[in-house]
Amino acid sequence: MAEQYDIRRFQPAAKDDAAYPESVAWMRAVAFGFHDARRSDERVDRGLEMQRADGRVLTGAYQTGPVAEHALGTDVPVATFGTMTKTLNIGYGRLLDTRLVTAVTVRTSHRRRGLLRRMMAEELGLARQEGLAMAALTASEASIYGRFGFGVATSEQSIKVDTSARFVLNHTPVGSVEVADPKVLLELAPVIFERLHRQTPGSVDRHEFYRQFASGSISREDGEDPKVKVALHYDADGAVDGYVSYKFGGWSSTPYTMDVVDLVAATRTAYLELWQYLGAIDLVERVTWDEAPVDDPLPWALTDPRCVDASDARDMLWLRILDVEKALAARRYSADGALVLRVTDSLGFAAGTFALQVDGGEATVTPAPDAEPVLTLDVADLGSIYLGAVCPVTLQAAGRLTEHTPGAALTARLMFAVERAPHCLTHF
Repeated sequence: MAEQYDIRRFQPAAKDDAAYPESVAWMRAVAFGFHDARRSDERVDRGLEMQRADGRVLTGAYQTGPVAEHALGTDVPVATFGTMTKTLNIGYGRLLDTRLVTAVTVRTSHRRRGLLRRMMAEELGLARQEGLAMAALTASEASIYGRFGFGVATSEQSIKVDTSARFVLNHTPVGSVEVADPKVLLELAPVIFERLHRQTPGSVDRHEFYRQFASGSISREDGEDPKVKVALHYDADGAVDGYVSYKFGGWSSTPYTMDVVDLVAATRTAYLELWQYLGAIDLVERVTWDEAPVDDPLPWALTDPRCVDASDARDMLWLRILDVEKALAARRYSADGALVLRVTDSLGFAAGTFALQVDGGEATVTPAPDAEPVLTLDVADLGSIYLGAVCPVTLQAAGRLTEHTPGAALTARLMFAVERAPHCLTHF
């Protein structure tokens, strides 16, 4: 069946490039796969411009034979796949180059023909050849990617915050918050996010879309978003160290609600004081945010923690280790110790037995094919515990990993812990 499809990789083209129609067709196929409305030509061009800024590579699967009369032609891919390389914070300020997988679609009429497996295996193989130890994605469906070795590594939740008179933060401001023209985020958002990125395990460096989106320069539909407003947080010295981008939900429903578009705070005080600002907006009695951390300090800072109604806790970042030695040696560990891990991998990239020895927080990793493992686990589960957000003891209880030596799962939990709760604010 593979001969029925041609897999092609290419760079997103500009309008004056001969390959431009191919890029446009790919973009239309992605929009169709995610049930988006048909984008204007201008919005497609903006999208391609952002993709070029990110250094993305586009992959499409194309029919090689004749197509049914009146059906889409062979110039439109029946499956799509996109990649870019960004950094992942793996704890203690260490950044690891990571291949990000995005824009994965397969047309309904061409499913179950091995297209996704073929594109995924080829792309992961290329990343491994390039020396990358990690791949990552955010999943629209949770049942798809485990079979390719991806494991859930961070989570997020939606919150509704009651900002009526009940909302009182136990925090004395040390900085200030001021309203700004949303377009200032085109310059400031990447700078502020970089500070947060370097101190947050699980953070993935952002792509071009985010500064455009947070500033209202583009919307998820088409054109600009004139509803977006922006407030900046200034520290005690007057330097900007946080921002919130938000918009009003409208007068037609109650309680009147402000929706957070993006909230980035490089310091603890910036985070709390941006919430103090949101809680003080006139006429509004509720603020919603769909990308809040599961381990959120906000309820703990409130006199009445029940002001925060958290729901829909869900997986966010999925990790796929491509090279166990490199990935384990790259990070710093919270406790010294030794583990022998037997890793299974249906795609073959990371399978083997490895000895992990940590002294002074630094790791030495060596292949140990003849050693007896203390833990056996799939590469997807190793990806889950890699950032410390998923507990090995929990995975053992779920039957996801096998503990050959009593206490080994707890040892792994202590070793793989990171300095603060992992959180990823970058969807891709």
